[in-house]
Amino acid sequence: MSWLQIRLAITPDQAAALEDQLLALGAVSVTFMDGEDQPIFEPDLGTTPLWSHTHLLALFEADTDADAVLAHLRLLRGGELPEHHIERIEDQDWERSWMDNFQPMRFGRRLWIVPSWHTAPEPDAVNLLLDPGLAFGTGTHPTTALCLEWLDGQELAGCRVLDFGCGSGILGIAALLLGAESALGTDIDPQALEASRDNAGRNGLPAEAFPVYLPEHLPAQAVDVVVANILAGPLVQLATQITTLVKPGGRLALSGILAEQAEQVRRAYEGAFDLDPTADKDGWVRISGTRR
Repeated sequence: MSWLQIRLAITPDQAAALEDQLLALGAVSVTFMDGEDQPIFEPDLGTTPLWSHTHLLALFEADTDADAVLAHLRLLRGGELPEHHIERIEDQDWERSWMDNFQPMRFGRRLWIVPSWHTAPEPDAVNLLLDPGLAFGTGTHPTTALCLEWLDGQELAGCRVLDFGCGSGILGIAALLLGAESALGTDIDPQALEASRDNAGRNGLPAEAFPVYLPEHLPAQAVDVVVANILAGPLVQLATQITTLVKPGGRLALSGILAEQAEQVRRAYEGAFDLDPTADKDGWVRISGTRR
């Protein structure tokens, strides 16, 4: 099955009206893309920021008359349209395409992240079988890679580990497979908790080995190691809470932080932690340290 796609080059102030108008004209979806490689970082809650140069993509069923849609859109807008382009998009199995591109990855000396539909390249290594489902965390993003590499380099025997913002559960499960005595996770998204439980089971871990909680139900008990791969803003806002979750002498690793945000995050934690040098990967950083 193919689709008709109408692409318009718009400004942010045009977005809402055009989206409503195209949906009214039968679009099955309307999405927005960056038209000029312009990053947007950590928008304020309740806002939907757009790039100054945005591409609006409206998808219609294949037999839609594009000229008729554009004519009606001109009438609704009362004038000429922004620069636009019409194209036919061939359908494909997007999930299959994504799966084909998600390959096993090695982190540090021992750890491999292996998609659940692949065979482990090194059967005798520490292999974490992963199906991310609807939750963030596959190892492909630099922040996850930074945390996995850090965990691989830690002595985790006898440690209790907290995966703060667990997503797919990748960091907590990795800690267990790397020798941690126990681990738990927390996330604000119930789908993340479900994905974490599924991935724990996929790795032969019973539910009690990696319990996961919504934040309001997280046990208020300090642990030996906390790994938090979220965003710089929440890491700063939650610094007091996260600090209390690390035992004196315990270790902390933070990521989800852009290089230019590193000093702000370091300042939020340097009063309670002896911090290591900041680790960098592709413009993202990891901040780690030991609680005094």
